[in-house]
Amino acid sequence: MSPLTALPAHSRAHLNATDLRLARGGRPVLTGVDLTVSAGDRLGVVGENGRGKTTLLQVLAGTLVPDSGSVRRAGTLGVADQEMPVGDDRTVGGLIDVELAQVRAVLREFESATLALADERPGADQAYADALAAAESIDAWDADRRVDISLAALGAVDDRTRPLAGLSVGQRYRIRLACLLGAGYDLLLLDEPTNHLDAAGLDHLTVRLREHAGGVVLVSHDRALLTDVVTSVLDLDPTSDGRPRTYGGGYAGYREGRQAERERWETEYRDQQSEQQRLAQNLSAAQNRLSTGWRPEKGTGKHTRATRAPALVRAVHRRQEELQAHVVDVPKPPLRFQLPRLEAPPGATLLRADEVMVSGRLESPGSVHLRAGDRLVVTGPNGSGKSTLLAVLAGTLAPDSGAVQRKRGARVGLLAQESPPPSRRRAFEVYEEVVGRLVSSGELDPADRFGLSQLGLLPASAAQRPVTELSIGQQRRLDVAVLLAARPQVVLLDEPTNHLSMALVEELTQALAVTGAAVVLATHDRQLLRDTAGWPRLRL
Repeated sequence: MSPLTALPAHSRAHLNATDLRLARGGRPVLTGVDLTVSAGDRLGVVGENGRGKTTLLQVLAGTLVPDSGSVRRAGTLGVADQEMPVGDDRTVGGLIDVELAQVRAVLREFESATLALADERPGADQAYADALAAAESIDAWDADRRVDISLAALGAVDDRTRPLAGLSVGQRYRIRLACLLGAGYDLLLLDEPTNHLDAAGLDHLTVRLREHAGGVVLVSHDRALLTDVVTSVLDLDPTSDGRPRTYGGGYAGYREGRQAERERWETEYRDQQSEQQRLAQNLSAAQNRLSTGWRPEKGTGKHTRATRAPALVRAVHRRQEELQAHVVDVPKPPLRFQLPRLEAPPGATLLRADEVMVSGRLESPGSVHLRAGDRLVVTGPNGSGKSTLLAVLAGTLAPDSGAVQRKRGARVGLLAQESPPPSRRRAFEVYEEVVGRLVSSGELDPADRFGLSQLGLLPASAAQRPVTELSIGQQRRLDVAVLLAARPQVVLLDEPTNHLSMALVEELTQALAVTGAAVVLATHDRQLLRDTAGWPRLRL
């Protein structure tokens, strides 16, 4: 239930968090989080899975107490969690009544004040004026209509007698979201609100959030929504000093600021490593002089040996002290993705599909003609056959009709929507087995081998773990690594943004835009579609 935390604050709505810290199982989840959201502010909260985004919303909502730090709120608060447990006896109408409880209370107060005014009770004039102002300030009489509009726009059930328990998770979520958008809360806390929305629902959500007069805290991986809505971004991913960063200027300001922050971090780390190496070399040189340089040339007396040796010892001690005093206090920066060179013979047709169809899966004939450097985006509604077409192009599925031709020796790689069943072997072993098989079969020249660590997709600690122990996002990164291990000349990507961090998606998108390979992608990701707006489209 969305908590009713206070009377409406309107332009005085405010949410402030100071130095929030919280650990679970001894592992820090939130570390020094500061934020301020006032009326008109729309704060996006980003970070890879496990960085504490949902935990932060729970702390801001007051349902979870931090280990330290404080939260102050002014105004009414509406919360949309990712999951919404329901009782067997609750109905759609009951949920709407709960979310509009503040509106109902204001209207009841107005009705009481109206009766008191009619009865000419003492003080009724002022009570009526106050009740009228309160009702007008939240447009209380129009709240149910606003909810109905959002229910329709989000494709949600609007029959108020329907039991919630009989509805899908997506339907329940859309009903809750419609209530929040219509209730007029001062502050909205939304956790991945795009998860169950279609294109029309996304458009409606975007408009309503931009029009919202109060404050919004939005946790989302939807880069298009963040681009269209937020005024600032709180990044919970690691930083050089361990504290989260807040960037102004909307999502574009966040991208620019994060890039500058990363470059500063890498420069500071590189400088400290260089200084550490210089001091170590100085110590090594002093130690070498101590072992050999104290011996004077033949003919020199004992006095010379006696004075030179102590000076060399003092030099070694001084170098040791300098090295020990130099503290590398900048942590190692996160990995950067490095796409290997993917080259293909210019001009030659690498892959061609003519009028291919698969019964029950790809009913409309699809044709594709790919040369080196070609780009193609495959679009269409769910069930139109996008994944099927990519599987036909990759050769993992034979078409029922039509023809597919591949240039002899052309390497074609497919990133499927979902990862294969996880292996119990360690991640680097899975990768090396693929590379070894490609080399032994002659499909990959040994000179073209690209180490897993060189890709910047998995840190060494993750590469050494069994795949079954990796997170979904890390398994997806391994999928990308295995795809690139073959140095494909045709890259087929089916929903490539699934389970990947926003930072990696942007690095991958930029790299694919300039690679020499042919690239085909199928996606519903709105920002990826925007980023590839200049690519040719094939609509199924």
